[in-house]
Amino acid sequence: MANSNLPRRIIKETQRLLSEPAPGISASPSEENMRYFNVMILGPTQSPYEGNKIIIFSYLNKFLLCIETYLGLLGRICLDILKDKWSPALQIRTVLLSIQALLSAPNPDDPLSENIAKHWKSNEVEAVETAKEWTRLYASGT
Repeated sequence: MANSNLPRRIIKETQRLLSEPAPGISASPSEENMRYFNVMILGPTQSPYEGNKIIIFSYLNKFLLCIETYLGLLGRICLDILKDKWSPALQIRTVLLSIQALLSAPNPDDPLSENIAKHWKSNEVEAVETAKEWTRLYASGT
């Protein structure tokens, strides 16, 4: 995995991800560009995503992890550590574990989509079923 163009920190974190994977998370750099990661997160137990593989493509730039997913309509997520709570002290592993935790416990009080949050608050059972369906249609990896 030697790439002299990568900061030592990224190389070290990547080696750790490969040698000590987080439970339910697989992350590996792209062969073409080691700043691009292919991430697969198993849907957490007792979540709308259970039994599915959530595929995430991420790009590392200056230690910032930008996430694109196939969750929801826009393919984005709302996670404070990717916005105003970002810190250079965060590791790639920590960010991925935070995304996994968000799948287990969505926060409708800090939504990416106001409409989805309103639906979640007014009829959580129906909203969970919608999340399961969207996951089946748009986020299930093979």
